Amino acid sequence: MIITVIGANSPSPRGAELAREVGRELAERGCAVACGGLGGVMEAVCQGAKSAGGTTIGILPGADPAEANAYVDLPILTDMGYARNVIVVKTGRAVIAVDGAYGTLSEIGHALADGIPVVGLETWELPEREELRARVAYAASPAEAVDMALAAAHERDRREQAARG
Repeated sequence: MIITVIGANSPSPRGAELAREVGRELAERGCAVACGGLGGVMEAVCQGAKSAGGTTIGILPGADPAEANAYVDLPILTDMGYARNVIVVKTGRAVIAVDGAYGTLSEIGHALADGIPVVGLETWELPEREELRARVAYAASPAEAVDMALAAAHERDRREQAARG
């Protein structure tokens, strides 16, 4: 299973540590990690995943594989700039948002609009609106974020399989 992790390019030290822990937790549970492939949360989550023997995928904004952080196993070149945010969130069966700036907010919006489950860990807090079905589920720790993302991803798989018949 692939889980996408999104977050700030310049996270707080705590945000980077949370991302490393999320990456390690995902790898220990046999998941591949997808992210934007650059620095900050993206590098930290890849570093954490690699520390536990995991596989990392970086969806890069440019056309040069050398842009990827040192912990990316599979660099995907898009040459699309910020438009690659849609690909980043669609790559995983669920999204974990750690810390984050405006690019993270954009990715959260794309994921929710497409029915992709989003788990937040010290990230943007969005108000709930009755007319919108999707919402961010907030976790208190990296392990809880991974638990919630995996449960949501499995539920998404069950729903989609049932819809196919």
